[in-house]
Amino acid sequence: MERRWKVLALVSAGVFMVSLDLFIVNIAFPEIEGEFAGSSVSSISWVLNAYAIVIAALMVSGGRLADRHGRKRLFLWGLGIFVLGSALCGAALSVETLVGARVIQAAGAALLLPTSLALLLPEFEPRQRSHAIGIWAAVGGLAAAAGPPVGGLLVELSWRLVFLVNVPIGLAAIAYGVGLLKESRDPRQERPDLLGSGLIVGAVGVLALGLVKGPEWGWADPRTLGALATAAVGLAVFWARCLTHPSPVIDPALLRVRSFAFSNLSSVFFSAAFAAFLLANVLFMTSVWHDSVLVAGLSLAPGPVMASTVAFTSGRYVNRFGHRTFATLGIALFGLSCLWWLLRAGPTPDYAGEMLPGLIVAGIGVGLVLPSLASAAASSVPRERFATGSAIYTMTRQLGYVLGVSILVAVLGTPSSVDPVAAFDRGWAFMVIASALGAGTALFMGTVPIPAAAPAPTPVDQPGSGQPAHSRIAEPIASS
Repeated sequence: MERRWKVLALVSAGVFMVSLDLFIVNIAFPEIEGEFAGSSVSSISWVLNAYAIVIAALMVSGGRLADRHGRKRLFLWGLGIFVLGSALCGAALSVETLVGARVIQAAGAALLLPTSLALLLPEFEPRQRSHAIGIWAAVGGLAAAAGPPVGGLLVELSWRLVFLVNVPIGLAAIAYGVGLLKESRDPRQERPDLLGSGLIVGAVGVLALGLVKGPEWGWADPRTLGALATAAVGLAVFWARCLTHPSPVIDPALLRVRSFAFSNLSSVFFSAAFAAFLLANVLFMTSVWHDSVLVAGLSLAPGPVMASTVAFTSGRYVNRFGHRTFATLGIALFGLSCLWWLLRAGPTPDYAGEMLPGLIVAGIGVGLVLPSLASAAASSVPRERFATGSAIYTMTRQLGYVLGVSILVAVLGTPSSVDPVAAFDRGWAFMVIASALGAGTALFMGTVPIPAAAPAPTPVDQPGSGQPAHSRIAEPIASS
């Protein structure tokens, strides 16, 4: 096997674990809630939100640390921290300790994810990168496909296995990566803005708190209004810091690149709808149709299987048909599937007539979206900014997940025993709106230029190599 495919397999294993722990936890949601007495959907939602918030906040800092101190080193460290967090999740004795362990997991993921793409892309020629990114993105779809059935099987034994399954895979990946990966770094990279990362953790966390607790506290309650106001002020201070800091969490210059800015904005809307879909359909099938976790997991699998299949093949055609075309079409199809459930799903179980058609259409849409948005974002930054650029894209995706889960919990409230479907209708309506906004913003991405061929990159400042940092050839930022 060629070296580039070995690297792809290794980094994909890391991405698979990180993505699996997002998707697999959704199917374990009812069992986790049942084990910890006094917990509720709103409290357990922090098992998802804490993970996504910390990944989002630390992603860019993780990418910059990798650029500055070594991408191989930070990738392996990320794997190790993620494995440690997974083990602690499996041993958690309360919701609070589980959420704390998820924070540790997320810190490892924030190092692992941006470096995975930064280690992968230099192995491929520029014109082959869309295909490589398509495979990389499809791994997330494969994790989504594996999440429901694998999660359902593991939860039958214990929900703790959902987390412990990462330990042997992660340790094997670390051992393989030590010998395979080549070290590279950019010593010119500025120190990351850790205070800025802290600001966005606080702002998004308080925003999620206000949204999740709003139905319980009341939307006019001072606590709810205070949380939302604090979040607004925190985000404003965060952005002001980005405008003045020499190494901001989000570089304003990158947002002036049309394809980069709109691919990330579209990702926020789509990810909000996607995260809400992942949780809502599990809760619907287990609480309204009264399916077991195993049956729900197996029933939901066709959608993610379709997504991973389409993503594996669509990546190679992105350059031919355009990132904007695939992204807009994919998000629109996903929105139509949510509209289908809104109009068709009822209290009487009818999987083949009500759930399955939407899952298939949603899977096709997701398979078109994942590689197109990821490739558009990556193609818009110079090669030496791959880790940072991919970190910002993953950050916006995680922020979308937080918003999606929080808004879904808010609109679901406590489903009525008289008409339990009405609460989920509100959830699907939210997904339709978020998808419409995502498709609309994708239209403004413009044309993403196909990268020109360039000499194969060489490792920068490897230990003992004495190679100067300026020997790297940088690619220009793509215009709109």
